[in-house]
Amino acid sequence: MSEAEELKKRLFNEKKNGWEIASEEEKNNIFEYANGYIKFLNKGKTEREIVQNSIEIAKQNGFKNIEETETLKQGDKVYFVNREKAVYLAIIGSEKLENGLNIIGAHADSPRLDLKPNPLYEDNGLAYFKTHYYGGIKKYQWTTIPLSIHGVIVKTNGEKVNICIGEDEADPIFTITDLLPHLAQDQMEKKLKNGIDGEDLNLLIGSIPYGNEETKVAEKVKLNILNLLNMKYGITEVDFLSSEIEIVPAFKARTMGLDQSMIAAYGQDDKICCYASLTALMNIQNPTRTAVCMIVDKEEIGSMGNTGMESHMFDTFISELLNKTNENKPNMLDKVFTKSKMLSADVDAGFDPIYANVSEKNNASYLGNGICMNKYTGARGKSGASDANAEFVAEIRKILENNNIRYQISELGKVDVGGGGTIAYILADKGMDVIDCGVPVLSMHAPYEVTSKLDLYSAFKTYKAFYQI
Repeated sequence: MSEAEELKKRLFNEKKNGWEIASEEEKNNIFEYANGYIKFLNKGKTEREIVQNSIEIAKQNGFKNIEETETLKQGDKVYFVNREKAVYLAIIGSEKLENGLNIIGAHADSPRLDLKPNPLYEDNGLAYFKTHYYGGIKKYQWTTIPLSIHGVIVKTNGEKVNICIGEDEADPIFTITDLLPHLAQDQMEKKLKNGIDGEDLNLLIGSIPYGNEETKVAEKVKLNILNLLNMKYGITEVDFLSSEIEIVPAFKARTMGLDQSMIAAYGQDDKICCYASLTALMNIQNPTRTAVCMIVDKEEIGSMGNTGMESHMFDTFISELLNKTNENKPNMLDKVFTKSKMLSADVDAGFDPIYANVSEKNNASYLGNGICMNKYTGARGKSGASDANAEFVAEIRKILENNNIRYQISELGKVDVGGGGTIAYILADKGMDVIDCGVPVLSMHAPYEVTSKLDLYSAFKTYKAFYQI
């Protein structure tokens, strides 16, 4: 190697594909870990399902509901469920909580379609559900694909009816229709974002009328659908008023690529970070600082509401930790937060060579190059950004390099082209050091997203190491 080559190797930040330097043992670990993630995705597509599955995993690993404990000591494992749509978990460390926490936060909600409060109608012999899209979607991507129905209906007597139709091979699926090209000349002249109107995202659910031609009643197809629902679930049309029903792709999560290096699935934003942060917590024992995992709701629509990160429910959980470790006193919660460190575990836009013009290659994240950090988010002139300070970035770099974990630091798209936000700013507002740290994704917010198995495993190793600092 020449002097110049040696100097370049020492001074340049060379971006390497992680697969090229992974040992056979590590590759086997990567593939095995990804198999567990795929099962996790196929078991839960909504925030309620993710929270339920996460609690099951936690219980299997010795976690207890904090509401069932009187006191907490070093090594205790507890969780708190917030209205079945968010969960906070903690392992009590050897240091006092007042010295700060190591927190990793991800979100379980993903872009989807929600049923309107009065969803069911009939039009010319076809029955439909009216929907209202949730989060940032390209509306045209949601037509002509198989869709499933997930959610819960709560009756006034308190009975809760769980709904899941379209995931089992024996189930029917549903779809949203689109125009055939022969009749779509006007539609195809529109801008892409206006090709499908939000009010036209109507789910086709049936076409058989109740009874026969002698049955004298209006809206016979709607009546037949309601009759079927009543026989199976004991509900009537008015019960939709107190329901949370989501329409999601019926696709299964699958290994992708001839080399089996990737994962294709709905909702990887941000369920991939939910799984990595949760399983990382399950794989540590007796941390020095108390380790906390958050899986929250409503990030895709601004983190509002009592299950989103903007609520004070997380503060309540930490206050309970302080109470039950007998550490609480005036202003202690604020002190804990100002000494805490957090990874905002959310995904980044992976570089797509087909759409290279929206990215600045030196500052893009690449599939297979390891976990990705975003020092700042926001848009345009960093508007709305949470911007991690250099000292904290260096601290995280040290953790990654000491544990031989592949990583990259990027930003979401070119200046004035991209932009986005996570829950990072909310925790930064509490005074803690925060940086976004997640997995690059292709086709983010689409019904079928793509990630690298290597990046998933890098996230798991990163989160595990962070919990233990």
